Amino acid sequence: MTEREKMLSGILYSPTDPELMKERHKVRLLFHKFNHLSEEHLEERQKILYQIFENTGENLFVEPPFHCDYGSNIKVGNNVFMNFNCCILDVAEVTIGNNCMFAPHVQIYTATHPLEFKARNSGKELAKPITIGNNVWIGGNATICPGVTLGNNVVVAAGAVVTRSFPDNVVIGGNPAKIIKTIDNH
Repeated sequence: MTEREKMLSGILYSPTDPELMKERHKVRLLFHKFNHLSEEHLEERQKILYQIFENTGENLFVEPPFHCDYGSNIKVGNNVFMNFNCCILDVAEVTIGNNCMFAPHVQIYTATHPLEFKARNSGKELAKPITIGNNVWIGGNATICPGVTLGNNVVVAAGAVVTRSFPDNVVIGGNPAKIIKTIDNH
């Protein structure tokens, strides 16, 4: 198994693998350019976005700065908006549904490390995929942790730390996040 295959399978892998380092470097050059283009270059910024996010629907808009690990592991639906300072560590697959909005400083982390110090000190990492349903609004400074699935129509309160999965039609908040209320979307 290649280190990339291990990474995407959720088992320990080496992030210093030359091929993985090359992929990360490639996308860093793209988002560095994206992050430094002014509003007058909106069309060029959009073209770069569609290079970073290879699996993207229509009407993606991201306010710079933006950061990610690979970009190729992020699948984005239609009509997605990400505000300033979004960071997606896409070591595993991140799936974002249609009509999603991310407030400033939203952090999405698929990357994690072993709990046992000897394994952690080896330098190897692992990751768990994240899925975000349709019509999800994630508030400012919220953090989505590895392995989380958010259902459709979920609202994540500002500052929430989402450590587990949640069903459709709920407002969640806190650290760790819990259901604050259900939403009647009928």
